[in-house]
Amino acid sequence: MEFFSQTYVALRGPTGAPQTPADTIARLSDRLSPATLLADRRAAVLALKGLTRDWKKDVGDRALHGLLDVLSNDAEIDADIGKAVLETLNALCESDDTQTSPEGKELGFKHTDYVLASNKTVHILFSLLGDTNFYTRFATLQYLSTLLQNRRQAVQSYFLTAPTGARNVITVLEDKREIIRNEAITMVQTLISQSPDIQKVLAFEGAFEKLFNIVTQEGGVDGGVVAHGALACVNGLLQFNTSNQSYFRETALPPLLCSLLQLPPSLSTTEPAPQEFALQFWDEQKQANASLIVGIMGTLIGSKGHNVQESSTYTRCLVETALASNAPTPLKTQALRLLPSNISFPLSEITLTPYMPVPETNGEEWDRLEPASALDALVELAIHGEYNGMDGGKRSKEGLELRSAAATVFENFVRKEEIRQAIIQAMVPSDSSQPMPITPLIQALALTPSSSSSLDPANVASTHLATQLFSHLLRSSPRAKSSARLIMPSPVHVPSNQESAFFVPADGTAAPPLEEPEDDEPPQSLLQILSENLSLSLLSRSRANTSDKETREWDRLIVGYLCLLSQWLWEDPKSVREFLDAGGLGVLAEPINQTSEIDTVVPGLCAFLLGICYEFNREPGEITRTTIHPILSRLGVDILIGQMTRLREDERFKAVGPDSIVLPYPTPALQTGLKKDATNEAEIWFDWAFIDFWKSNYYTIQRGFSVEPNQLSSTSGQNTEAAMLVASLRDVIRKQSEEIEELNKKLKGMAISVDEATRLRDQLNVLSSQLQDSEEKRKDLEKEQEDLLVLLDEVSSKRKRDKARLKEAGMEISEDEAEDEDEDEDEEDEE
Repeated sequence: MEFFSQTYVALRGPTGAPQTPADTIARLSDRLSPATLLADRRAAVLALKGLTRDWKKDVGDRALHGLLDVLSNDAEIDADIGKAVLETLNALCESDDTQTSPEGKELGFKHTDYVLASNKTVHILFSLLGDTNFYTRFATLQYLSTLLQNRRQAVQSYFLTAPTGARNVITVLEDKREIIRNEAITMVQTLISQSPDIQKVLAFEGAFEKLFNIVTQEGGVDGGVVAHGALACVNGLLQFNTSNQSYFRETALPPLLCSLLQLPPSLSTTEPAPQEFALQFWDEQKQANASLIVGIMGTLIGSKGHNVQESSTYTRCLVETALASNAPTPLKTQALRLLPSNISFPLSEITLTPYMPVPETNGEEWDRLEPASALDALVELAIHGEYNGMDGGKRSKEGLELRSAAATVFENFVRKEEIRQAIIQAMVPSDSSQPMPITPLIQALALTPSSSSSLDPANVASTHLATQLFSHLLRSSPRAKSSARLIMPSPVHVPSNQESAFFVPADGTAAPPLEEPEDDEPPQSLLQILSENLSLSLLSRSRANTSDKETREWDRLIVGYLCLLSQWLWEDPKSVREFLDAGGLGVLAEPINQTSEIDTVVPGLCAFLLGICYEFNREPGEITRTTIHPILSRLGVDILIGQMTRLREDERFKAVGPDSIVLPYPTPALQTGLKKDATNEAEIWFDWAFIDFWKSNYYTIQRGFSVEPNQLSSTSGQNTEAAMLVASLRDVIRKQSEEIEELNKKLKGMAISVDEATRLRDQLNVLSSQLQDSEEKRKDLEKEQEDLLVLLDEVSSKRKRDKARLKEAGMEISEDEAEDEDEDEDEEDEE
């Protein structure tokens, strides 16, 4: 009742006449003066709070200064007035409310600028965080969040000068009241945004420990939005901040990241991951939490000064998550993309235990498959898709993103010449009489397209991605290309259920061997098989009864063959000779002749590959440069260059970037008549490695079209011997670089030895000087002893003389003196 009475008195005019809102706000603003009673100020603040909603501008213009004075003078004394003034100020500065009009938002920014004109208010707010009163602390956090959202940089600069800012922020993170703690997490996320200095201050105040305590209390990765907020704060403290990353590694927290995902951090490379890690129940919130943890691991792996053991543990966790778990597809894609580009993790030595969902169980039952190496699982994932191609035919955007990420990891893994050479050599039979083992990669490459029935989209995607993987093995490696020419795949027959024979359930028997048709023809090399598959695909594509969608599938398959052959035949005359002998020239000429306004990709690639064959046709044979030149002239050099230019301008070519090669289906600018079979459908045409290869060599081929057959290009034209020489020189340089590294290590060891010798020499000099000082002291002592002996001898002689005089004078001598005298005489007699 007292509150209503005071409010009524404050609002009533002198004679009780009704007042305008402006008059009421002015009268209430006057009552904010420190000269009034605390109860009157509290009543005025509460009244102004009620008027703020409808009269925000007037309250801000007339009462904002007084409200700040109340905040400065009374908030720490009285919790009620502190809560009221904080809520009023928050309402005046709010600008993100969906119900707020544009004018209200402008007023919120205006009032915020007034409040932040000096650091006084911000310092008071961070000081109020130390108040244990629930309403004061909660309202302070809300108001700080509003100020940070409106003018983050100004608040951050004032925070760095606040005497108790960092300590109080860490204190509210420890608050046992969940509402306070949750609001503090929200405020901290904005406070540390793009401010390395604040990130360092909070990290050294113990923010990491407090945030991980919150995550653990909330249930780890299974926690809700609170755990997500705490993990977001950790990620914000570590990302782009090398100082915090180094500090974080010195704490006991890094192993906790793997533990949060149910993977033991001390798991050795020979131990399999526990089933509790591989098979978990996932929802959207858990996926979001795990995504932050995986992101933190990726940040620590890619940063400078990382610990080798720590990076190996995190890499193992990312690999297990992507290749041998039931984690959501986006999380697997993220894990693969966070693996470092210079990956040195032994994928071929790590054994994984993949799982596959049992059909029609809604993911509740899983089959454990035979263990496989991480490298084999990676190739299987890229070629067939997730869970052995169970949904490979759907070609969803998420699934293709995962497969392209797996292909990128494979590309990074085979960057070293010895690794790619070892992989290719494993495909070459050691004995010509022994059949070559069929691997998923060779099986997908050698699979003959079906021309009698409709094309299976799953097979198209598998073969296309297999061509990309194999091109990573061959690119810029004459040795790898030479070995690849020796690959003789056995006849491949795929069963009707499209299941790969790569994985076998662990509790079942192996699949029966595939039946191979009897054939008396000599085995073909992989290059010859690819040439035949390309020819068959082009013929099937040109059938009159082919629909637009099926034609697009044939185009995608042909693009895969052409991209692989272009990179294989580049600077490899022997491979060019083998391709031409297999009938490749006629295969390439026909698509270039068929002009079409819609089809630009296939003719452009055929023209590019034809230019490569002409440029590097240096080996003797039936088809020479002289044979090819008339064909180029008949096709027209301008037409060939035009086809390549149209390819460069095609949307499917231009849209590919280093980060993603997955495009929406269909490409918006082309073939608008195509319809999606499912939502979020996508497709792959090129990978970035081929785009970079094509752009680097486009002009070389373009100039080569105009070179006469008997002339060598000024930019290329290496024969095999020269290419092998370059490759051998590269090996020599690599070995010399390794020797230089070893010598540098030895030099560092010698430097350490020299430093140790210098230290020992200095120590020897010190000991020598100490020994010399000791010798000098010993000599001084000996001299002093000799002087004392001489003095003692003089004293003894004088004493004898005195006793003799006393005896001659007839004086008595004591017995001791007589005995001494007798002893002295005896000593003289002995002498």
